[in-house]
Amino acid sequence: MTRPPASRHLFSGVLVPVLTPFAADLRPEPGLFVSLCRALLEDGAGGLAVFGTTSEANSMTVAERRTLLAALIEGGIQPGMLMPGTGAAAIPDAVELTRAAVEAGAGGVLLLPPFYYKNVPEDGVFAYFAEVIERVGDARLKVFLYHIPQMSAVPVTPDLVGRLVERYGHAIAGLKDSSGDWNNTETLLRRFPQLSIFPGSERFLLPGLAAGAPGCISATANYDAALIRKVIETPEGPERERLARRMIAIRSAFEKHPVIPALKFLQARRSGNPVWKTVRPPLRPLSDDAGRELLATLEAAESD
Repeated sequence: MTRPPASRHLFSGVLVPVLTPFAADLRPEPGLFVSLCRALLEDGAGGLAVFGTTSEANSMTVAERRTLLAALIEGGIQPGMLMPGTGAAAIPDAVELTRAAVEAGAGGVLLLPPFYYKNVPEDGVFAYFAEVIERVGDARLKVFLYHIPQMSAVPVTPDLVGRLVERYGHAIAGLKDSSGDWNNTETLLRRFPQLSIFPGSERFLLPGLAAGAPGCISATANYDAALIRKVIETPEGPERERLARRMIAIRSAFEKHPVIPALKFLQARRSGNPVWKTVRPPLRPLSDDAGRELLATLEAAESD
């Protein structure tokens, strides 16, 4: 079994926000979930950021997420490789999920800001994170803040990060920046060199590595974790540039479609199991026409 990276970073390399399989009646499928997680680690993933956006976690109950986390541990996944998403609109739910992850031995947790009420003061967002950290009250807690304003509409600003580091430096381990704004990622890397700042897209992998990022957390790593790892490990030069072009072309192919249904379409095709196409409403499965278009675009992207 792949082991956690040995460095000042709790995680490094490519982390995968793992897809969640659902049966036709929309129940999670723990066995398929564990199998995919094992396969991703074998492909070279440096960690598994389960229960994030790509996992459809906010369409799942607290109990479902806890059940899947337990299934991973029971299935032999090393807890230190896990960065479960534990964010929730309700503080008690976030506390329960975070405490369960810490007690399971997870290497860290990925914590969204409260995402229902919009245009709230930064003091309110700070108070939310403070409540979760203090109520969990465990020295083992390592929080990776999750900045994805296009979904949450509640930003995790550099100033907010600074306040949290000042108050809870022992617990704040890093941040995933899914804003798609390299200037913001670069600002975070420059301002907080002691934290693990992960770009949320492989588009920013190489500049991120050059600026001190330990890797990236990317949805498309469900499809090409091995390629992204190879880009990270290949020395600078023409071969790395060629691999990086292919990596970004694959990312672009998925971005032409709803990303989660597109990834699930490909997972169903790869595994031969159509259950992977199932998404929880309000998401809808990728159409056959869109699937054929995606396959053609990926074939072209991978021909380089």
